[in-house]
Amino acid sequence: MSLPPGQFYSKNWIIYSALGEPAVDPKSYRLYVEGSVSSPYSLTYDELLELSTYEYVNDFHCVTKWSIKDVHWTGVPLRSLIERASPKPSSDWVLFICLDGYTTPVPLEDAIDSRAIVVTKMNGKPLSNEHGYPARPFIPHLYGWKSAKWLTSIRVRQGYTDGFWETLGYHERGRVDSEERYKGFAWRDIKRSGSHFSKE
Repeated sequence: MSLPPGQFYSKNWIIYSALGEPAVDPKSYRLYVEGSVSSPYSLTYDELLELSTYEYVNDFHCVTKWSIKDVHWTGVPLRSLIERASPKPSSDWVLFICLDGYTTPVPLEDAIDSRAIVVTKMNGKPLSNEHGYPARPFIPHLYGWKSAKWLTSIRVRQGYTDGFWETLGYHERGRVDSEERYKGFAWRDIKRSGSHFSKE
């Protein structure tokens, strides 16, 4: 895969925790799928691990221009988690909510992309706490701030709302290939032709 515009490969991760690293108890942890849905539900950490059968290799791209090459991701397809909750037809965004209070929005069409997952393992090992244990989303074509660490809720929404970095000027969507780093790009070009779950 080619390096996107404006990026360079780094040998080491740069670890960010804007709101500090939260304490995580895997026994009490729950991942909620909720919001503008007909059938909200939650999963324990063990249930999430059982569903974590999808894996692939893809680079990770930070908005601050460094990238990590060939990361092996393992997790659960986001689309399957969202579909199980039966989103309402007018739903068009997803807000990721984390144990530390961090939030970030992504368009529903990005959340249900075929390679969008909730990650439980990285390079064959469970996520470390600094990398977002027990779970974080990963959407390959979006910058890393959308890959919210310590994920606890996938909240389907009707309409957009800023998350942590978006309130400070980061882009609403954050596509890597288009260098959507900061606000100003017309995210409203998202196609809205009927239900996101209609068969093509």
